[in-house]
Amino acid sequence: MASLTEKQFPNPCRRFNLLPNHEPRVNESLKADCYPVTVMPGQSGLFLDFCAGALGAFLPLDEISQAPPPRPAHWGELVHLVAEQNRSSIAEDSLAALSQGAGAVLTGQQVGLFGGPLYSPFKAATAIARARKATAAGQPHAAIFWLATEDHDFAEISLAVFPAGRELATLTYDKAPESALPAGRIVFDDSITPLVERAAELLGPSDAANALAAAYKPGRTFAQAFGDLYSALFAAQGLLIVDAAGRDFHRLGAPVLRAAIERADEFYTALTERGQALEAAGYHTQVAVAPQSSLLFLIDGTTGARIALRRVAPSPAKPNGLWHAGEKTFSTSDLLGILDSEPERISPSALLRPVFQDFLFSTTAQVGGPAEIAYLAQSTVLFERILGRQTPPIARFSATLIEPSVAELLRRHELTLEQVFAEENASTLAQRLAARSMPIETKQKLAAAGNALDAELTVLVDWLQSQDKGLGQSADTAAGKIRYQMNRLRTLAANFQLQRETTLTRHANSLFNALYPGGVLQERIHGAAYYFARYGLELAETLCEHAASLCPGHTALWL
Repeated sequence: MASLTEKQFPNPCRRFNLLPNHEPRVNESLKADCYPVTVMPGQSGLFLDFCAGALGAFLPLDEISQAPPPRPAHWGELVHLVAEQNRSSIAEDSLAALSQGAGAVLTGQQVGLFGGPLYSPFKAATAIARARKATAAGQPHAAIFWLATEDHDFAEISLAVFPAGRELATLTYDKAPESALPAGRIVFDDSITPLVERAAELLGPSDAANALAAAYKPGRTFAQAFGDLYSALFAAQGLLIVDAAGRDFHRLGAPVLRAAIERADEFYTALTERGQALEAAGYHTQVAVAPQSSLLFLIDGTTGARIALRRVAPSPAKPNGLWHAGEKTFSTSDLLGILDSEPERISPSALLRPVFQDFLFSTTAQVGGPAEIAYLAQSTVLFERILGRQTPPIARFSATLIEPSVAELLRRHELTLEQVFAEENASTLAQRLAARSMPIETKQKLAAAGNALDAELTVLVDWLQSQDKGLGQSADTAAGKIRYQMNRLRTLAANFQLQRETTLTRHANSLFNALYPGGVLQERIHGAAYYFARYGLELAETLCEHAASLCPGHTALWL
């Protein structure tokens, strides 16, 4: 991926609301600040190096300007299946482009309640922006949003978090299935109705709230609801939604699933070696490849549960090895028979799914977040062995959306987004606000005392160390305790100020909930539907424009 390092990007926060010819935009509503990727807390070394273009040994760089790979033999049937799932007239242009051989920029996400967190539309916006870029360069492309309906982690999809004044409201659909059903098959019962009503109260009257209410109804599945909502949110951008969990898609992708069955031991060895290479380079492996693990799940023919297939390596007694799904045992020929007759029952794992996707769509580029990038760093060995090529990955747009009321608090307290990210929690942020709001004389006296104490201690410790090493070490320990007490005095003064100005605690809580909830990036917590309800469906185009911007890291988008 073409990216800038911090050295190439010396100003940690700069305006980038520029047109391609670098003339400022007139529309100030699209104002944004751009931070380097390192401003985002908790990012892995692998992802940071990828964004800096320094992961070439494990992943290819973004080459989306190149022509798309050749269309597969099943292209006509695939386009027909996609058209069946995208019947809106607004999708006609994208479908027509695909039918004429346009390339695909693909992204996707689990089908979370009420549309999931903000990073889901960020992925969609990035795919749209990159498809537009390639089309403008003379290589027509369409954006595809893949619904990860075969995943079965109910806890990850069962809740939505919406801002509610100074607090956050968590809405939870708590009717977990009795078995590990694929998420897309879970059907809402009547308990979804009060959740939709509560969401409507939080979101207020809007097109987005109407779309949410129309999508989430009793008798519908997570897959249907999520897909309909995103079709509505990104209708004007021609985003194509795909749920590939059915028989027809799996039949087209069967060669990938067949390879994972027939070459399981080869792939296990390759993934083990890739994991060792990543760790030797100082990186992590996103998915642990344990003995007997495989790249496949089996959908139980009776319960519909998605069960991990475990591989027992060949032995003299069983030269072709065995497979276990729960308490059931299968031979390789058994699984191949299921694949032939009921291909939808063989489900790819997180490591195999990108290969499955790219085999189907002959994808030009995949858009993903930090976790997906880490998956792909492992999956490269599968791409090479199954497809003979590696699809270039693209890091999705990353942003914090700043509402006007939150922007006013930032200005009032002279805070930057980076400073909020640096705090451990709302309490430490409140202390920062209190320290800033103390009377100037108090600040001066604390600073003067602290500076003088530090200077005198430094001189004293250096002198004692010159007299005796052991004495110097003891002096250094004692000096640390004295400095700790000085810091404690500063904290006491800040806490006193907090007690005098109770609004500071409220402001800190509001800022933390809005920008860094629970010490996690906003994009991973806040429900996307809230922002579409507050700022209109036009927000989709705003996100697409900013996803196409020059910012190589994290964007602060002022709404």
